[in-house]
Order: sequence, then C-alpha cells, then structure tokens
Amino acid sequence: MPSIPVDDGARGRELVELVDLSVPIVSGMPVYPGDPEVAVAPALRAAEDGVNVQRLHLGSQSGTHVDAPWHIDDALPRLDELPLDRFTGPAVLIDARGQAAQGAIGPAALPAGLRPGDVVLFVTGWSDRWGHPDYLRHPYLAPDTARAIADAGVRTVGIDALSVDRTPGPGQEFSLAAHRVLCGAGAVIAENLTGLARLLRARAQGRTIEIFLFPLPLAAADGAPARAVARLGPLP
Repeated sequence: MPSIPVDDGARGRELVELVDLSVPIVSGMPVYPGDPEVAVAPALRAAEDGVNVQRLHLGSQSGTHVDAPWHIDDALPRLDELPLDRFTGPAVLIDARGQAAQGAIGPAALPAGLRPGDVVLFVTGWSDRWGHPDYLRHPYLAPDTARAIADAGVRTVGIDALSVDRTPGPGQEFSLAAHRVLCGAGAVIAENLTGLARLLRARAQGRTIEIFLFPLPLAAADGAPARAVARLGPLP
C-alpha cells in the first residue's frame, strides 16, 4: 500500500508518513470461510442519475476489520460500547515472518515491557498470499501468547492474516481460543492487515510508529471494516 508524506509544518515534507495498512474492498475478495461474499456494484450513475453511488453487500468481518469482544460472546461489549482509544496507540511489532504455515506463535515471541495502550501487531508476512488458497494456512497465536498479552494490559492486537486463531482445514478442529482470551479481556482484534513489513523497516530506522484502526461506526456490532493507518515519525 502507498505511503503519503505529511507536512509537519516545521521541518518540511517527507518527514512524517501515513501508511495504509488496509486491503481494498472489491467484489469477490477473500473472506473467512462461511462469511458473506463481498459485492460492490453501481447503484446510481452520474451520467444517468446525476451522481455516482455504489451498492455494497458485505459482512461485518470483511477485509481489514476490527473485532469487538461481542464477536465471540453475547455478554461482552459491542463495537459502539468501546472507547475510541481502544483503536489507536503506539505500535509494538512482533516479527513472526519465520513462522511455518499453520504454526502457533508462542509467548517467547513477545518482547518484555508490553504496556496498556500499546497496539501489538504480529507481522507474519502472510498478507503477501492475499487472494491465494495458501492464505488460509496462516500462522496464529497460541492461547498462552494471547494470555500473556492480556495479562500485560494490552487491549489492541492485530495481525496480517485472516485470523489470530488457526483457520481450520479439512479434518481440523475449529477453535477461537486466542479470540476468547483477548475478547474476554475486553481487547479488540484487527485482522487482514497488510504492508506491515514497511513498519519493520521504519522501526529499524528508529522512527516512531502510531497505529489507527478506526472501524465503521456500526451500531451494536460484532466488528466492522476499518481503514488501518500507521503514522511514521521523522527519522531521528
């Protein structure tokens, strides 16, 4: 995804960047098995109706999206019951690009010093497989990893894959173990992020990284598509 230079008003351009971490919403895009298919089609056309308006058919978990705790339990908060600060904060990047297909990311991958307010992002590299059948065979979080994150007070977690839990293949058991730990602690989960390798390069340069994961304001929802964006600070 492209990055956009931002004028900071003091030191000129190209010191601060906004990086889009979202997949485009288009007809026929990949969805979690069993979720509603996505269709985008013209509803009105400027040449005939005076305006262009698109008709959308999609599920709340389509594309780059955020899960609210209510996604997995009726007793937990819905999307519009969460504070806005749950969807933004400084990034803590976990480089899990060496993890095998359908491999569990264990708690040893976590850095020391996780704090409330951090946005923990798992960089698996699986977004490079978007649209390919192999995308379903992504790495996922071991339940102990989710528990360590929740115990540290972190309430915002993201991954550049279809789910923080294993997407089961034929003959494999369905489980939402990581979802249950994180959502049970009141955390939100961003899935289907893309372009996170750009953030690893920014971290290596010593740049600050702030994440924004604001979802569509769907009332009483389990989640919603989000425009995920990273703000990269200037080079030190």
